[in-house]
Amino acid sequence: MFKGKNLSPKQLAALTALLLASLIAISIYILFTKWELLLIYFIVSFAIIYFLLYEILERFIYRKIKLIYKLIAQTKASKREEAYQKYILPQKGIDDVREDVEAWAAQKTKEIQDLQSNEAFRKEFLQNLSHEIKTPIFAIQGYLELLDDDAIYDPATAKRFVGKAQANVQRLVQLVNDVDSITNLEINKDPILKQSFIIQDLITEAVNNLNVKWIKKNIQFHFKKGSETPTHVFADKNKIYQVIVNILSNATKYGKIDGEIIASVYAIEGQKILIEFSDDGIGIAEEHIPRLSERFYRTDDARSRDIGGTGLGLAICKHIIEAHNETMHIRSKLGVGTTVGFTLANKA
Repeated sequence: MFKGKNLSPKQLAALTALLLASLIAISIYILFTKWELLLIYFIVSFAIIYFLLYEILERFIYRKIKLIYKLIAQTKASKREEAYQKYILPQKGIDDVREDVEAWAAQKTKEIQDLQSNEAFRKEFLQNLSHEIKTPIFAIQGYLELLDDDAIYDPATAKRFVGKAQANVQRLVQLVNDVDSITNLEINKDPILKQSFIIQDLITEAVNNLNVKWIKKNIQFHFKKGSETPTHVFADKNKIYQVIVNILSNATKYGKIDGEIIASVYAIEGQKILIEFSDDGIGIAEEHIPRLSERFYRTDDARSRDIGGTGLGLAICKHIIEAHNETMHIRSKLGVGTTVGFTLANKA
């Protein structure tokens, strides 16, 4: 009947009434030695004490507890909540109520921490976005002012300035497109349309389209031995192509001259396919690795901007892979190279 210390109001009132009524009845029996009086006083005392205690607990304690639950809900009680407060709450012990309040407090603390973290992230994102946008805009403005200056008579110089302005316009357009891509992925505006395809064919297509960039650094690409066998994956082909292009572009930018990029495809347990791309480039310090997929995060701002890119490539990759309910990982070592990999399903 009674569950240790965790008593409901009814149980607490009944237990207290039982003890007091027993003491009263025994006292009456000692004084008058009549079983009839003992029984009468026990029943009457128990009923009166139980009623009084229960009313006190209900009116002055559990009404306050109900107010606490209403405060926790912070809304007008629904029929389900009203039924809970009427039938279930009175059965709860003080310890149950304490646990509920502690759980609510822990949830609110986590929500506040998440909001603070998101606010800090938002401020950092806006600051970085502003910086990334201002850089090409100021460059375009500078070149246009120079072109507007009558002091420039050399057509070759003017053409060079126009080319630089166009390059910065293209960089600005790419930045806007990348931000738009991430936003669409976050709000599920751009749905994942899965189909079955051979991942090696998609990798080869991406390599062929990037081959011009690789010629300048004489970077060689090949599949790791054993990874050439055609392997089907079930994913959004266009989005995975974007992931592969972004990863290979980074490998090209930070790869060394006369280096190589190796693609590996592994079948792992649970109907998953692991795809990895490894380069032998400059590598990344260990402390930077956990933040590489953050928006605009750069290990070296000056060098990264000289190389190019918007700083959103890996962030887009992470969003796409997570939209597939898969995972992406990065391994790297300074002076040795970097490996970026992700998993995909191989069946519907």
